[in-house]
Amino acid sequence: MPKFNMSPVKNPMPAQDPLVRNKNFQEVALGYSAEAAIDEAKRCLDCKNKPCVAGCPVNVRIPEFIACVAEGKFEEAYQIIHSTSSLPAVCGRVCPQETQCEGRCTRGIKGEPVAIGRLERFVADYHNAFGGSSSEKEARVSNGRKVAVIGSGPAGLACAGDLARLGYEVTIFEALHTAGGVLVYGIPEFRLPKEIVRREVEALQNAGVKIETNAVAGRLFSIEELKTEYGFEAVFLGTGAGLPRFMGISGEGAKGVFSANEYLTRCNLMKAYEEDSATPLFRGKKIAVVGGGNVAMDAARSAKRMGADAVYIVYRRSEAELPARREEVEHAKEEEIIFRLLTNPVEILTDAEDNVTGLKCIEMTLGEPDASGRRRPVEKAGSEHIMDVDCVILALGTSPNPLIKSTTKGLDTKPRGEIIADENGKTSLEGVYAGGDAVTGAATVILAMGAGKKAAQAIDEYLKNKQ
Repeated sequence: MPKFNMSPVKNPMPAQDPLVRNKNFQEVALGYSAEAAIDEAKRCLDCKNKPCVAGCPVNVRIPEFIACVAEGKFEEAYQIIHSTSSLPAVCGRVCPQETQCEGRCTRGIKGEPVAIGRLERFVADYHNAFGGSSSEKEARVSNGRKVAVIGSGPAGLACAGDLARLGYEVTIFEALHTAGGVLVYGIPEFRLPKEIVRREVEALQNAGVKIETNAVAGRLFSIEELKTEYGFEAVFLGTGAGLPRFMGISGEGAKGVFSANEYLTRCNLMKAYEEDSATPLFRGKKIAVVGGGNVAMDAARSAKRMGADAVYIVYRRSEAELPARREEVEHAKEEEIIFRLLTNPVEILTDAEDNVTGLKCIEMTLGEPDASGRRRPVEKAGSEHIMDVDCVILALGTSPNPLIKSTTKGLDTKPRGEIIADENGKTSLEGVYAGGDAVTGAATVILAMGAGKKAAQAIDEYLKNKQ
């Protein structure tokens, strides 16, 4: 590797000005230049025990690709990443590197870790610009065996990609009209441009994966029918967790109340932010987003871009307990999102025509830690107050849609609908595997990809041993 760069801090990521970007849906982070990428790559110490690789759910060979970047061998770096990751341009943008690969980086002990995510993004973007067209068909040899993948989110795409490389005839069945799952309906354009997702999906199609959209499993066909009538020898369930949760407070059915899922789907998949969009979306002027995760940040930042004068994050714990990525919280603050912490809604107020007129809240204090390890929020007596808002977006988490559970006899699930599967994705049904948010509940893109890859390996073993 070339001479080390011993700077204790990362190369900064160029970005749009906060007060400009909060009015558009263009990507916030602008990406490293080649010079910045090489300089950042030289911060890597190429540790012998490679702790960063252990922190990556898909075990990207991180020091190897970074060494190539340091030498200006960007396409070689991409091929190293792509050997284990199906979606490098996506992961470089939305993975929580700070708690995974970068969280294990030795350079982070005394200073900031190597900017692994930013380097992955740079390498993937370089490949997309200069490394060859995604429209080129890959030559491969089919083994003639068919596998069905339900859902085209990160878990399904990763599983399908690995199985296709192993020679299987893979068909993805996607319920929506566009492939990509949460990557297209959940994550905003300003964090993940949809053109990037389209390219990644196209690359899988060119590797031989077939994609059927508008194909709702449990309605058009059952899992059993895929095996008995359509000739699929195995099925992977990567159906995600798209069922929103609500608080159960008065006023949740009012006009101007959204689940974050609906709000973001209208913005992202239906592009309600475009002037000629055929999808309507109520454009509130004072909006409260209830929740503190990445989805809450996405909804709040989207609402600001949709023209709201004031957007509030309403969260019942303190900033220290916010589950969102630190970068997303910082970006939200820069974009003038207002945080109302230690605050919990108790009622959504409405007028005679059922329009939202306010949000009644109560202040909270933090007590002893609960089962999650975080300090439990406790109501502060006499602290009720009303927030002046005309729209409320609930970002309280999601559960798997019950459709697969209700139409698949013998499929074991947890009380909230998560599919029960072992560490390799095997479910209670013969030849049926599952992974991603459908198993874990809402989690991260890279964890879903890791589950999809493990399931692909298990499906391959299962079919090789099947008579």
